[in-house]
Amino acid sequence: MSDLFASASRTSADYDASAIEVLEGLEPVRRRPGMYIGGTDDRALHHLAAEVLDNSMDEAVAGHASRIEMTLEPGNRLTISDNGRGIPIDEHPRFPGKSALEVILTTLHSGGKFSDTAYATSGGLHGVGVSVVNALSTETIVEVARDRQLHRQTFARGLPTSKLIEVGPTQNRRGTSTTFTPDPEIFGEGAHFSPKRLYRLARSKAYLFAGVEIRWKCDPTLIDDDTPAEAVFQFPGGLADHLKEQIEGKETATSAPFAGRHDFPDAKGSAEWAVAWPIWGEGAQSYYCNTIPTPDGGTHEQGLRTALTKGIRAFGELVGQKKAKDIQSEDLLAGAEIMLSVFIRDPQFQSQTKDRLTSPDAARLVENAVRDHFDHFLADHMERGRALLGFVLDRMDERLKRRAEREIKRKTATSGRKLRLPGKLTDCANDDPEGTELFIVEGDSAGGSAKQARDRKTQAILPIRGKILNVASATADKIRANQEIADLALALGCGVRDRCKPDDLRYERIVIMTDADVDGAHIATLLMTFFFQEMPELVKRGHLFLAQPPLYRLSAGTSVAYARDDAHRAELEATMFKGKKVEVSRFKGLGEMNPAQLRETTMDPRTRSLIRITLPADYEDRAAVKDLVDRLMGRNPEHRFRFIQDHAAQLDEEEIDA
Repeated sequence: MSDLFASASRTSADYDASAIEVLEGLEPVRRRPGMYIGGTDDRALHHLAAEVLDNSMDEAVAGHASRIEMTLEPGNRLTISDNGRGIPIDEHPRFPGKSALEVILTTLHSGGKFSDTAYATSGGLHGVGVSVVNALSTETIVEVARDRQLHRQTFARGLPTSKLIEVGPTQNRRGTSTTFTPDPEIFGEGAHFSPKRLYRLARSKAYLFAGVEIRWKCDPTLIDDDTPAEAVFQFPGGLADHLKEQIEGKETATSAPFAGRHDFPDAKGSAEWAVAWPIWGEGAQSYYCNTIPTPDGGTHEQGLRTALTKGIRAFGELVGQKKAKDIQSEDLLAGAEIMLSVFIRDPQFQSQTKDRLTSPDAARLVENAVRDHFDHFLADHMERGRALLGFVLDRMDERLKRRAEREIKRKTATSGRKLRLPGKLTDCANDDPEGTELFIVEGDSAGGSAKQARDRKTQAILPIRGKILNVASATADKIRANQEIADLALALGCGVRDRCKPDDLRYERIVIMTDADVDGAHIATLLMTFFFQEMPELVKRGHLFLAQPPLYRLSAGTSVAYARDDAHRAELEATMFKGKKVEVSRFKGLGEMNPAQLRETTMDPRTRSLIRITLPADYEDRAAVKDLVDRLMGRNPEHRFRFIQDHAAQLDEEEIDA
């Protein structure tokens, strides 16, 4: 619950200055790890490894390290070392008696990456990475070899447990070695590093910076699959080498992939890319910024898409193919194998976990860098260019054919709209599903605001009544008899289970839009369970999204911002509103927001944020998702009870009250 409000158990007389907590040092990280690493789940655990590895990669990118080593030992103990410059060990001028190393390991927002004097480009931005790792580990050991001397200091849960000591001389060693053991109090007793996941992480980093050597070593007793216990990764061809491996044995539309590298003007960074077009099957898309993976893409992805789409259209015009002007980016890139890596100064990300790049300049820089290379790729080998153009035009024809078929079916389905569609559905004006969205909202109040906030041409609204049926624990007869589910299936128009035909879907996007509170999260979970069980193909094809409505409105003078949750609010107060007196208002639900606010924050494609709900590509990962849904949403309450027991220790008293 927000610090703005007193606990319900207190009286107003109890709420005085003593109730206000001030968290110092690294205590905020341990109290709210989700703000810094996105949670306490398996993904967050491995984010610790990525944070330390990224520091070594920054040394390599800066030209100071050529070798990185990652070693996993029993006891969930991980060591990452490099032969870079080594963390400075001299006394910090602002902290008498403390070395720079101790300041970096124990102080948030400390490091050498706030200016371009030590690093021109880096993955670290906020000076929190290694200090967060230290805060969330039971033991951290840092060794630094500088000027032929080895130094060491130890820490535990963010606090130093020893002084910085000089171990002795070293002739053939330099750089930094960091050993840490994640804290089971934070991540759970059963949480352990996955050798397979760390192996893939090390391998992917080697591709991202051509020439760097990364050595992987794992105790054989920790491996239960085909992951090698030892390996050395070095790929002089960078992303081109990776792409070659990815498409090995696959037939592609062009005789060679489109790969290259380009430095941005004025030393603003660089871009490297590799793209291939498999004729059969689906490719994968990977985007990186300063060696940091950005799975949600962002502005660099946008620049690549724009460059390639404009390029193929221009080539079509060059060879006299008039239809080329109608090519869309999805015709060219859906199903393609894409890798893009950019290095830029002062990158901006959507959050500390850096899942999406938001730097405005990145789109322009990447587009300008890629476009000229792509024009030459097509025109210098006309046969190759014509082959790709023909491949893309075939896909465009298929898209337009499906669109025409859906339009006919949609018009047929809506010809008797009053009889065939749910009474609460407020439909959009467009008959063509392309570009349309169905917002599933909680209650008539939120539905009323959403109807006023929507774009009538492309956005439809379907209010539902509270928590829908949990389909994972209900019988088939009960599901068929449920009116809310019947209305939802009728609005979508594509059928359920074995009768589900995704091509008949009446909307391009299905957006679950619930309140930003616990009840809203519960309703969203029930809806996701419905789609996962009854219409999995829609999820697989990427039609399902979660809206991100704000919980708070923050204002100071003329500055206004919206926060999704307490962690986001704290981040805004510490950055955008730092030092200002902030007025905070909390939205009790979507229905409390006026239509203009709802449109700006949650529904307008230009300003909103959506989370796409997808299924993993790997069969094993999909099976794991199904098992989790069955355990947490199924009929056996013992599984949920066991899950709560296993994870209850991760919640503090304040979170339980909330």
